[in-house]
Amino acid sequence: MQIMPSVLEEAAVEQEQSNSYTSLVDSTGITVVPPSPSSKPLKTIGDVTSLLQQGRKQDAKHLLRNNAWPVDSPIRGQLWSLLCMQHQTKSNSMSDGFYWDMVNQVFGSTELSDKPISLPPFVEPSHCQLYYLTHKGRSVADRVVSVLGYACPDIVYSPTIYPICALLLHYMSEEQCYHCMASLVAAKEKTFITQTKLLYEVTWKTVMQICKKHVKSAAVHLQRHCPSSRAERIYMDWIWWIFQGLPFQHLVRVMDCFFHEGIKVLYRTAMAILILFHKASSSPSSEWMTEIQRNGIDAALNKFCKEMPVTPQKLLKVAFGIRGLSSAYISRVFIRTEMVLKSKNVINGSRQLVRSRSSENLPNSQSQNNIQMVSHTLTIRERMSEEMYNEMGAHSPGPRTLSMGIYPIQNMNTRILDHQDLLTLWSWLPVRITMYQPILLYTTEEHGCSLTTFYVRVEHHEPTLLMIKTCNNEVFGAYCSSRWGERNQKDDRGNRQAYFGTGETFLFSLYPERAKYQWVGIEGDKVGHGAELFMAADSKMITIGGGEGQAIWMDENIRFGKTDRCQTFNNPPLCPSGDFEIRVLEVYGFATDQLS
Repeated sequence: MQIMPSVLEEAAVEQEQSNSYTSLVDSTGITVVPPSPSSKPLKTIGDVTSLLQQGRKQDAKHLLRNNAWPVDSPIRGQLWSLLCMQHQTKSNSMSDGFYWDMVNQVFGSTELSDKPISLPPFVEPSHCQLYYLTHKGRSVADRVVSVLGYACPDIVYSPTIYPICALLLHYMSEEQCYHCMASLVAAKEKTFITQTKLLYEVTWKTVMQICKKHVKSAAVHLQRHCPSSRAERIYMDWIWWIFQGLPFQHLVRVMDCFFHEGIKVLYRTAMAILILFHKASSSPSSEWMTEIQRNGIDAALNKFCKEMPVTPQKLLKVAFGIRGLSSAYISRVFIRTEMVLKSKNVINGSRQLVRSRSSENLPNSQSQNNIQMVSHTLTIRERMSEEMYNEMGAHSPGPRTLSMGIYPIQNMNTRILDHQDLLTLWSWLPVRITMYQPILLYTTEEHGCSLTTFYVRVEHHEPTLLMIKTCNNEVFGAYCSSRWGERNQKDDRGNRQAYFGTGETFLFSLYPERAKYQWVGIEGDKVGHGAELFMAADSKMITIGGGEGQAIWMDENIRFGKTDRCQTFNNPPLCPSGDFEIRVLEVYGFATDQLS
């Protein structure tokens, strides 16, 4: 029977060492930078613990930024574990022994095997930084990351997991490292580790945008010495300026702050690197300008990171000295960038089914075979022009490809649309949605005219189809790509998010005009803030589209509304008068019942 090493036993082994690192580290090559000024006493783990227990997170933030513990300080094992575990929630807390139970399940033993461990697909092999881990340390890092992959199957792409794990193993036990990583991955209030390719792309584009605004001279300097396309390539590697470029003693101090504050620390560090690089290379006679001219700016920047000419504390001082860079602003840039990328990915998208953030009314494991059965049909329909599809649908069910595609709407018992309008509307829906059975979630005729009732019946469904018939018999509406429940999401400061949704949202009009109005961002890369206002809602109203007007606005009694041109969809008013009285509102969701 295997005896699992306890946390206490591992800690005892580590205490026997002559330095502050674990037995997995070869510390002979680590440079130690003493704190400056040395006369100022550094805070202890008790000081940090006290602040966190009292909920004084701001004070803890300033303490972590300003206490330059040396890289070999004995505080760090306890400090990093304390900082990481504060982000653990009740839902992701784990019992003692959980990690070793997982190791036993995955590998059949807690003994380290000599055989190489197969790493999860979210790992980027070229970025498996070891720092000063020994050969055994590498095997332990492989094992922790592998178990994390089994425990968190939703992680799709996350190349920073491995280097963060390797850093933790310099100062704590294997089991502690796993619990810290699990807490960071599952953290809700702050982002520490992105877990998809989309969000990985969002981070570098966010860095690029905030650099161009808040460290403009440094960003212009970078741009001046390379083509624009190459500049993007350099920003794509921003995270590796830190994890692969910075000297170990600088990186460790950055992580002291990162484990408390989240990814914004990395954003600021990247900006500080650009500022310092610009300062060092702005003179035509400087060695770094010579390096740029000789080897290119990207190679020069990477070399600059490795030879960072300032102390770790100076780097942090520059990073946190950047003015006007609030968490709320960073969050807005991040969300806007994510929304644009997600919209384009869906629209230009792939032929794969997009997994929704809401599991309700989307394919479950039992429906996957049915989805595969109709995928060929969907591919055929996707290639058909909209005109051809409408024409075929208008005259007859036509060939089997069409009859399969429109079958689910046969049970759509709407009071608003006739059969022809229904076929037209169905042809406008995203391809993947047309295989789902529409279900009536809310109608004013049965459920009354109340926004409260609307939210209760509709808010957890994604996507939804809103159809309005006015007292003048105009018919129009919107396909809404996101859950109405997202109206309650809040930013880092606790402020409610005003707009949400993605560019897959569209408007339509069926009477007196028949037209579809897609997001303007489909046509080009550059859209203003007013063109990214898809959906908004609160206890008093619902809005779809924004920017110099609202495409659809409805009051809390779902009785009166107005429609105007808006920047999001560049639509005309959806009814001639602009103001309308609602005769019937119907809202549909989409169920997973598939054709058998």
